Amino acid sequence: MSANTERYETAVTRYFEAWNASGPDTPAKAVAAAWAPDGTYTDPLADVRGHEEIAAVIASAHERFPGFAFRLLGAVDGHHDIARFAWELVDETDGSAPVAGFDVIVLDGEGRIRSVHGFLDRVPA
Repeated sequence: MSANTERYETAVTRYFEAWNASGPDTPAKAVAAAWAPDGTYTDPLADVRGHEEIAAVIASAHERFPGFAFRLLGAVDGHHDIARFAWELVDETDGSAPVAGFDVIVLDGEGRIRSVHGFLDRVPA
């Protein structure tokens, strides 16, 4: 594994830690560890900037899908400061995954996320 591959995988691991964080302080800390201070998150349902707004989008997903967790699908692929990966939102009780998507992230010099461009491939009716 190259240093760059490890860098992308570390960033994606932190990304999923943020999306799966729970408890009063954990989500904010996880977002701060994953994203640069002025980082952005954009998908078909959201376009936000900064740790507070990103944490609010994550909290909203948890409210809409309680008992679900985001999971990486396949490998992380990256070059330069850009990486892409697929994911699914899995019901932890029955293993179903009603939501799946594909994200492209851009990293800063410290390996934190500058931007996320998310795409939804499967959504509930």
